[in-house]
Amino acid sequence: MTRAQMVTTGSTSMPALQPGRTIDGISAVLLPFTKDGQPDWESFRHLLDRTWSAALTPAVNMDTGYVHLLTPEERLRVLDLAAEVARGRRFVAGAFIEGLDGSPTRLYGAAIDAIRKAGGTPILFQCSALGRISEGVVINLLSEIATAVGPPLLAFELGEMFAPFGHIYSTDFFVRLLELEAFVGLKHSSLDRDLEWQRVKLRDQHRPDFRVYTGNDLAIDMAFYGSDYLLGLSAFHVEGFAVRDRLWRDSNPRAFSLNDLLQYLGQIAFRAPVPAYRHSAAQFLRIRGAIKTDCPHPLSPRRPDADVPLLQDIASRLDADLDRNRA
Repeated sequence: MTRAQMVTTGSTSMPALQPGRTIDGISAVLLPFTKDGQPDWESFRHLLDRTWSAALTPAVNMDTGYVHLLTPEERLRVLDLAAEVARGRRFVAGAFIEGLDGSPTRLYGAAIDAIRKAGGTPILFQCSALGRISEGVVINLLSEIATAVGPPLLAFELGEMFAPFGHIYSTDFFVRLLELEAFVGLKHSSLDRDLEWQRVKLRDQHRPDFRVYTGNDLAIDMAFYGSDYLLGLSAFHVEGFAVRDRLWRDSNPRAFSLNDLLQYLGQIAFRAPVPAYRHSAAQFLRIRGAIKTDCPHPLSPRRPDADVPLLQDIASRLDADLDRNRA
């Protein structure tokens, strides 16, 4: 990236907009629940297929799917259903080891093996054990895993506002991660544009084929600057994200107005308390007839019923916008 392509803003350099770029969109899939607090597996299957039909890649056993609240057996059921519905299509699955006993190397290895056998691409969730060791030890552990299991792997850095075991690493750590060829991408969830732009710039300098997947649901236009995405917000309206991505690939300025409307939805859904966004997703998907109830996991925070008319208005406006873009 040349100096002419950069605009200096405060403490970092902002990459120029990249219209015409093909965005790799990965969408976390909500795990719906029934009124009696049980996973609605039938609706989950529907949401998986709906994501592929929109030309996005589903991600399962993620935060959007309540991975931290599921039992190991439920996480395995999610993985089995994803494999069954995939029929060979690409999907991503979280290697989640928080709360399990044993060495992180062994636990991640077992989780990766299960995901690979199901046909998925593993993304390594952080855990408390990694938070207790230095970055140098963490990168050595990831190197050992990479050597043992090979590509493709996705890494994950997560802000503590999302999970107490999350951690945002230094830029030196990120550069060392780029040297591990088995890792082909990183989901970055700091909600900090500057930090993400730093990673995009370093990626372009050191390893252009490496993917930086934004996890910033409050700045989904990061995909216009060189990031790809792995988002929870896209679970609300995969069709809308797919059309936005197509418009961007075609250098069509209507991508901006559609992005603005999707971001409006994100600002409402991801307000405090942020974990309640999963209930917002259920409310929105219920409005659109994609799931049977708007019930969240019994242990997850809820949104007020007063949100529903506002979400209905956004759904109608998105449908109208997509109709205009299909014309």
